[in-house]
Amino acid sequence: MVLAAGASRRMGTPKQLLRLAGETILGRTLRNVRASEVSEIVLVLGHAAESVEKEISIEGLKVVRNQDYQQGMGTSLRTGLAAVSGEAGAALIVLADQPFVSPETLNQLISCHQETKPQIIIPMYQGFRGNPVLLDRSVFAELQGLTGDVGCRAIFGNHTENIRKLPVEDIGILMDIDSPEEYQKLGDAYAEQVAEMGKCSLSPLESREGLPADRAELIVAGRDAVADALAKLGHLLGFTVTMVDPLLPLAELPDADRVLHLLDFGLLPPVADRYVVVASRGLFDDEAVEQALGMNASYIALLANKKRAEEVMRGLKAKSFPAEKLASVRAPAGLNIGAETPEEIALSIMAEIVAVRRKAQ
Repeated sequence: MVLAAGASRRMGTPKQLLRLAGETILGRTLRNVRASEVSEIVLVLGHAAESVEKEISIEGLKVVRNQDYQQGMGTSLRTGLAAVSGEAGAALIVLADQPFVSPETLNQLISCHQETKPQIIIPMYQGFRGNPVLLDRSVFAELQGLTGDVGCRAIFGNHTENIRKLPVEDIGILMDIDSPEEYQKLGDAYAEQVAEMGKCSLSPLESREGLPADRAELIVAGRDAVADALAKLGHLLGFTVTMVDPLLPLAELPDADRVLHLLDFGLLPPVADRYVVVASRGLFDDEAVEQALGMNASYIALLANKKRAEEVMRGLKAKSFPAEKLASVRAPAGLNIGAETPEEIALSIMAEIVAVRRKAQ
Protein backbone atom coordinates (compact mmCIF):
# COMPACT_ATOMS: atom_id res chain seq x y z
CA MET A 1 0.00 0.00 0.00
CA VAL A 2 1.58 3.27 -1.18
CA LEU A 3 0.33 6.33 0.70
CA ALA A 4 0.33 9.36 -1.61
CA ALA A 5 -2.69 11.36 -0.45
CA GLY A 6 -1.00 14.08 1.61
CA ALA A 7 -1.35 17.79 0.91
CA SER A 8 2.43 18.48 1.14
CA ARG A 9 1.83 21.60 3.25
CA ARG A 10 5.46 22.02 4.26
CA MET A 11 6.60 21.61 0.66
CA GLY A 12 4.04 24.05 -0.75
CA THR A 13 3.49 21.91 -3.87
CA PRO A 14 2.52 18.25 -4.44
CA LYS A 15 5.80 16.54 -3.58
CA GLN A 16 4.63 13.33 -5.26
CA LEU A 17 5.27 15.09 -8.60
CA LEU A 18 8.61 16.72 -7.83
CA ARG A 19 11.34 15.28 -10.03
CA LEU A 20 14.51 13.40 -9.11
CA ALA A 21 16.88 12.06 -11.74
CA GLY A 22 14.33 12.60 -14.49
CA GLU A 23 11.28 11.00 -12.86
CA THR A 24 8.74 11.98 -10.24
CA ILE A 25 9.30 11.08 -6.59
CA LEU A 26 6.15 8.94 -6.61
CA GLY A 27 7.12 7.34 -9.91
CA ARG A 28 10.47 6.35 -8.49
CA THR A 29 8.85 4.95 -5.35
CA LEU A 30 6.41 2.91 -7.44
CA ARG A 31 9.22 1.63 -9.64
CA ASN A 32 10.96 0.20 -6.57
CA VAL A 33 7.74 -1.36 -5.30
CA ARG A 34 6.97 -2.89 -8.71
CA ALA A 35 10.42 -4.47 -8.74
CA SER A 36 9.77 -6.22 -5.42
CA GLU A 37 7.88 -9.44 -4.67
CA VAL A 38 4.60 -7.82 -3.58
CA SER A 39 1.50 -9.49 -5.00
CA GLU A 40 -0.54 -6.30 -5.49
CA ILE A 41 -0.05 -2.54 -5.19
CA VAL A 42 -2.74 -0.31 -3.71
CA LEU A 43 -2.08 3.37 -4.39
CA VAL A 44 -3.92 5.79 -2.09
CA LEU A 45 -4.40 9.26 -3.61
CA GLY A 46 -6.07 12.36 -2.20
CA HIS A 47 -4.66 15.86 -2.67
CA ALA A 48 -4.19 16.71 -6.37
CA ALA A 49 -5.31 13.17 -7.25
CA GLU A 50 -6.20 13.97 -10.87
CA SER A 51 -2.85 15.65 -11.53
CA VAL A 52 -0.99 12.73 -9.99
CA GLU A 53 -2.86 10.16 -12.09
CA LYS A 54 -2.01 12.08 -15.26
CA GLU A 55 1.71 12.22 -14.43
CA ILE A 56 2.41 8.63 -13.39
CA SER A 57 1.79 5.20 -14.85
CA ILE A 58 -1.03 3.47 -13.00
CA GLU A 59 -0.82 0.26 -15.00
CA GLY A 60 -1.23 -2.74 -12.72
CA LEU A 61 -2.12 -0.58 -9.71
CA LYS A 62 -5.30 -0.61 -7.66
CA VAL A 63 -5.90 3.15 -7.29
CA VAL A 64 -8.21 4.41 -4.53
CA ARG A 65 -8.99 7.96 -3.48
CA ASN A 66 -9.16 9.14 0.10
CA GLN A 67 -11.81 11.86 0.13
CA ASP A 68 -10.96 12.68 3.76
CA TYR A 69 -7.20 13.09 3.25
CA GLN A 70 -7.21 16.49 4.98
CA GLN A 71 -8.00 14.72 8.26
CA GLY A 72 -4.65 12.97 8.25
CA MET A 73 -2.81 9.72 7.58
CA GLY A 74 -5.22 7.59 9.61
CA THR A 75 -7.87 8.09 6.93
CA SER A 76 -5.46 7.02 4.19
CA LEU A 77 -4.61 3.84 6.07
CA ARG A 78 -8.32 3.02 6.40
CA THR A 79 -8.97 3.75 2.71
CA GLY A 80 -6.03 1.64 1.58
CA LEU A 81 -6.73 -1.31 3.86
CA ALA A 82 -10.31 -1.50 2.61
CA ALA A 83 -8.90 -2.12 -0.87
CA VAL A 84 -6.32 -4.74 0.09
CA SER A 85 -7.06 -8.24 -1.26
CA GLY A 86 -8.71 -10.60 1.18
CA GLU A 87 -5.98 -13.13 0.34
CA ALA A 88 -3.16 -10.87 1.54
CA GLY A 89 -1.48 -12.09 4.73
CA ALA A 90 0.18 -8.73 5.40
CA ALA A 91 0.69 -5.26 3.96
CA LEU A 92 3.77 -3.12 3.43
CA ILE A 93 2.96 0.51 4.25
CA VAL A 94 5.10 2.50 1.81
CA LEU A 95 5.37 6.29 1.98
CA ALA A 96 5.26 8.05 -1.39
CA ASP A 97 8.09 10.42 -0.43
CA GLN A 98 10.66 7.65 0.18
CA PRO A 99 11.99 7.01 -3.32
CA PHE A 100 15.29 5.47 -2.19
CA VAL A 101 14.00 2.32 -0.47
CA SER A 102 15.35 -0.58 -2.54
CA PRO A 103 13.25 -3.51 -3.81
CA GLU A 104 15.66 -5.81 -1.95
CA THR A 105 14.69 -4.19 1.35
CA LEU A 106 11.00 -4.73 0.62
CA ASN A 107 11.76 -8.37 -0.16
CA GLN A 108 13.66 -8.75 3.12
CA LEU A 109 10.60 -7.55 5.03
CA ILE A 110 8.37 -9.95 3.11
CA SER A 111 10.71 -12.90 3.73
CA CYS A 112 10.94 -12.08 7.42
CA HIS A 113 7.15 -12.15 7.70
CA GLN A 114 6.87 -15.41 5.78
CA GLU A 115 9.46 -17.08 8.01
CA THR A 116 8.51 -15.88 11.52
CA LYS A 117 5.04 -14.24 11.20
CA PRO A 118 5.49 -11.26 13.58
CA GLN A 119 2.59 -8.81 13.69
CA ILE A 120 4.78 -5.80 12.95
CA ILE A 121 8.17 -5.59 11.22
CA ILE A 122 10.21 -2.38 11.38
CA PRO A 123 13.35 -1.96 9.23
CA MET A 124 16.43 -0.68 11.09
CA TYR A 125 19.52 1.01 9.64
CA GLN A 126 22.50 1.35 11.99
CA GLY A 127 20.15 1.20 14.96
CA PHE A 128 17.68 3.77 13.62
CA ARG A 129 14.15 2.71 12.70
CA GLY A 130 12.75 3.63 9.31
CA ASN A 131 9.99 2.94 6.80
CA PRO A 132 8.22 1.08 5.27
CA VAL A 133 6.79 -1.11 8.00
CA LEU A 134 5.11 -4.44 7.39
CA LEU A 135 1.83 -5.18 9.18
CA ASP A 136 0.28 -8.61 9.59
CA ARG A 137 -3.40 -8.96 8.72
CA SER A 138 -4.13 -9.58 12.42
CA VAL A 139 -3.67 -5.84 13.11
CA PHE A 140 -5.70 -4.54 10.14
CA ALA A 141 -8.89 -4.12 12.19
CA GLU A 142 -6.98 -2.06 14.75
CA LEU A 143 -5.56 0.18 12.03
CA GLN A 144 -9.00 0.72 10.52
CA GLY A 145 -10.06 2.24 13.83
CA LEU A 146 -7.47 5.02 13.66
CA THR A 147 -8.65 8.61 13.28
CA GLY A 148 -6.89 11.91 12.66
CA ASP A 149 -3.30 12.51 11.65
CA VAL A 150 -1.78 9.36 13.14
CA GLY A 151 0.13 6.60 11.43
CA CYS A 152 0.94 2.95 12.08
CA ARG A 153 3.05 3.85 15.10
CA ALA A 154 -0.13 4.55 17.06
CA ILE A 155 -0.70 0.80 17.49
CA PHE A 156 2.89 -0.28 18.18
CA GLY A 157 2.52 0.14 21.93
CA ASN A 158 -0.17 -2.55 21.97
CA HIS A 159 2.09 -5.14 20.33
CA THR A 160 5.49 -4.73 21.99
CA GLU A 161 6.03 -8.51 22.19
CA ASN A 162 5.11 -9.07 18.53
CA ILE A 163 7.33 -6.45 16.90
CA ARG A 164 10.40 -7.55 14.96
CA LYS A 165 13.13 -5.00 14.27
CA LEU A 166 14.89 -6.08 11.10
CA PRO A 167 18.41 -4.73 10.37
CA VAL A 168 18.87 -3.75 6.71
CA GLU A 169 21.75 -2.23 4.75
CA ASP A 170 19.61 0.44 3.12
CA ILE A 171 19.91 4.08 4.17
CA GLY A 172 16.88 4.80 1.98
CA ILE A 173 14.57 3.72 4.82
CA LEU A 174 15.60 6.87 6.71
CA MET A 175 15.31 9.33 3.84
CA ASP A 176 12.06 11.14 3.16
CA ILE A 177 11.31 14.50 1.55
CA ASP A 178 9.16 16.79 3.69
CA SER A 179 10.46 20.27 2.95
CA PRO A 180 12.01 22.35 0.13
CA GLU A 181 15.32 22.20 2.01
CA GLU A 182 15.32 18.40 2.04
CA TYR A 183 14.37 18.31 -1.63
CA GLN A 184 17.18 20.70 -2.51
CA LYS A 185 19.73 18.55 -0.65
CA LEU A 186 18.57 15.49 -2.54
CA GLY A 187 19.76 16.68 -5.90
CA ASP A 188 19.94 14.36 -8.86
CA ALA A 189 23.59 13.42 -8.42
CA TYR A 190 23.18 12.67 -4.72
CA ALA A 191 19.96 10.78 -5.31
CA GLU A 192 21.67 8.50 -7.80
CA GLN A 193 24.62 7.97 -5.49
CA VAL A 194 22.37 7.00 -2.59
CA ALA A 195 20.30 4.69 -4.76
CA GLU A 196 23.41 2.90 -5.99
CA MET A 197 25.29 2.66 -2.72
CA GLY A 198 22.41 2.14 -0.31
CA LYS A 199 24.73 3.09 2.51
CA CYS A 200 25.84 6.20 4.41
CA SER A 201 29.40 7.38 3.79
CA LEU A 202 29.61 9.15 7.17
CA SER A 203 31.81 7.60 9.87
CA PRO A 204 29.96 6.18 12.90
CA LEU A 205 31.30 8.98 15.10
CA GLU A 206 32.47 12.44 14.05
CA SER A 207 34.29 14.52 16.65
CA ARG A 208 36.04 17.87 16.82
CA GLU A 209 39.68 17.87 17.87
CA GLY A 210 40.94 18.93 21.29
CA LEU A 211 37.82 18.21 23.35
CA PRO A 212 38.47 18.21 27.13
CA ALA A 213 38.22 14.67 28.48
CA ASP A 214 36.80 15.68 31.87
CA ARG A 215 33.95 17.91 30.67
CA ALA A 216 30.32 16.95 31.30
CA GLU A 217 28.54 15.69 28.19
CA LEU A 218 25.07 16.50 26.89
CA ILE A 219 23.74 13.87 24.48
CA VAL A 220 20.81 15.01 22.34
CA ALA A 221 19.17 12.17 20.42
CA GLY A 222 17.07 13.59 17.60
CA ARG A 223 16.92 16.64 15.37
CA ASP A 224 14.15 19.21 15.65
CA ALA A 225 13.79 22.78 16.94
CA VAL A 226 13.99 21.67 20.60
CA ALA A 227 17.08 19.56 19.90
CA ASP A 228 18.76 22.50 18.15
CA ALA A 229 17.95 24.80 21.08
CA LEU A 230 19.30 22.23 23.54
CA ALA A 231 22.57 22.08 21.61
CA LYS A 232 22.91 25.87 21.72
CA LEU A 233 22.23 26.03 25.46
CA GLY A 234 24.49 23.08 26.18
CA HIS A 235 27.30 24.72 24.24
CA LEU A 236 26.73 27.99 26.09
CA LEU A 237 26.84 26.25 29.48
CA GLY A 238 30.12 24.51 28.76
CA PHE A 239 28.96 20.93 28.04
CA THR A 240 30.47 18.72 25.38
CA VAL A 241 27.47 18.46 23.06
CA THR A 242 26.91 15.18 21.22
CA MET A 243 24.09 14.99 18.68
CA VAL A 244 22.66 11.64 17.59
CA ASP A 245 21.50 11.63 13.96
CA PRO A 246 22.07 9.12 11.15
CA LEU A 247 22.43 11.61 8.29
CA LEU A 248 23.69 15.03 9.41
CA PRO A 249 27.44 15.69 9.17
CA LEU A 250 29.22 17.55 11.96
CA ALA A 251 29.94 20.45 9.58
CA GLU A 252 26.22 21.28 9.53
CA LEU A 253 25.93 21.38 13.34
CA PRO A 254 27.84 24.43 14.62
CA ASP A 255 26.81 23.90 18.27
CA ALA A 256 27.79 20.22 18.39
CA ASP A 257 31.17 18.81 19.36
CA ARG A 258 30.37 15.28 18.24
CA VAL A 259 27.80 13.54 16.05
CA LEU A 260 26.91 9.89 16.49
CA HIS A 261 25.69 8.39 13.20
CA LEU A 262 25.29 4.87 14.60
CA LEU A 263 22.80 4.38 17.43
CA ASP A 264 25.36 2.84 19.78
CA PHE A 265 26.31 4.95 22.79
CA GLY A 266 29.13 2.51 23.47
CA LEU A 267 31.11 4.23 20.69
CA LEU A 268 31.41 7.38 22.80
CA PRO A 269 34.59 7.91 24.84
CA PRO A 270 34.21 7.37 28.61
CA VAL A 271 32.89 10.37 30.52
CA ALA A 272 31.98 10.42 34.22
CA ASP A 273 29.13 12.92 33.93
CA ARG A 274 26.56 12.36 31.15
CA TYR A 275 23.11 13.83 30.54
CA VAL A 276 20.84 12.38 27.84
CA VAL A 277 17.79 13.99 26.24
CA VAL A 278 15.82 11.88 23.77
CA ALA A 279 14.00 14.23 21.39
CA SER A 280 13.48 12.00 18.36
CA ARG A 281 9.70 12.53 18.29
CA GLY A 282 8.98 8.82 18.07
CA LEU A 283 11.58 7.97 15.44
CA PHE A 284 13.95 6.10 17.77
CA ASP A 285 12.72 6.91 21.31
CA ASP A 286 12.77 3.32 22.55
CA GLU A 287 16.24 2.57 21.23
CA ALA A 288 17.82 5.80 22.52
CA VAL A 289 16.32 5.49 26.02
CA GLU A 290 17.49 1.87 26.17
CA GLN A 291 21.01 2.96 25.22
CA ALA A 292 20.98 5.68 27.89
CA LEU A 293 19.81 3.25 30.59
CA GLY A 294 22.59 0.89 29.60
CA MET A 295 25.30 3.51 30.10
CA ASN A 296 24.06 4.64 33.56
CA ALA A 297 23.70 8.29 32.56
CA SER A 298 23.34 10.86 35.35
CA TYR A 299 20.13 12.14 33.77
CA ILE A 300 17.74 10.74 31.15
CA ALA A 301 14.79 12.68 29.76
CA LEU A 302 12.28 11.69 27.10
CA LEU A 303 10.55 14.46 25.18
CA ALA A 304 7.18 12.86 24.49
CA ASN A 305 3.52 13.09 25.42
CA LYS A 306 2.15 10.95 28.25
CA LYS A 307 0.80 8.19 26.00
CA ARG A 308 4.02 7.84 24.03
CA ALA A 309 6.14 7.84 27.21
CA GLU A 310 3.97 5.06 28.67
CA GLU A 311 4.45 3.01 25.48
CA VAL A 312 8.23 3.37 25.68
CA MET A 313 8.31 2.42 29.37
CA ARG A 314 6.05 -0.57 28.74
CA GLY A 315 8.34 -1.82 26.00
CA LEU A 316 11.46 -1.41 28.17
CA LYS A 317 9.76 -3.12 31.10
CA ALA A 318 9.14 -6.10 28.83
CA LYS A 319 12.91 -6.23 28.32
CA SER A 320 13.36 -6.72 32.09
CA PHE A 321 14.79 -3.31 32.96
CA PRO A 322 14.49 -2.81 36.75
CA ALA A 323 11.55 -0.65 37.85
CA GLU A 324 13.82 1.79 39.71
CA LYS A 325 15.83 2.39 36.54
CA LEU A 326 12.74 3.05 34.48
CA ALA A 327 11.44 5.41 37.17
CA SER A 328 14.57 7.53 36.74
CA VAL A 329 13.59 8.46 33.17
CA ARG A 330 12.04 11.94 33.24
CA ALA A 331 8.91 12.19 31.12
CA PRO A 332 7.65 14.84 30.88
CA ALA A 333 11.11 16.35 30.54
CA GLY A 334 12.19 19.57 32.20
CA LEU A 335 11.03 21.81 35.02
CA ASN A 336 7.45 23.06 34.91
CA ILE A 337 7.90 26.69 33.88
CA GLY A 338 4.94 26.83 31.50
CA ALA A 339 7.22 26.40 28.49
CA GLU A 340 5.59 26.53 25.06
CA THR A 341 8.17 27.46 22.41
CA PRO A 342 11.04 25.10 21.46
CA GLU A 343 13.51 27.49 23.11
CA GLU A 344 11.48 27.59 26.33
CA ILE A 345 11.17 23.80 26.40
CA ALA A 346 14.94 23.48 25.92
CA LEU A 347 15.47 26.01 28.73
CA SER A 348 13.26 24.01 31.11
CA ILE A 349 15.23 20.83 30.35
CA MET A 350 18.64 22.48 30.74
CA ALA A 351 17.49 24.06 34.02
CA GLU A 352 16.59 20.59 35.30
CA ILE A 353 19.95 19.22 34.16
CA VAL A 354 21.79 22.02 35.98
CA ALA A 355 19.74 21.33 39.14
CA VAL A 356 20.53 17.59 38.99
CA ARG A 357 24.21 18.28 38.36
CA ARG A 358 24.62 20.80 41.19
CA LYS A 359 22.74 18.59 43.64
CA ALA A 360 25.11 15.71 42.85
CA GLN A 361 28.12 17.97 43.38
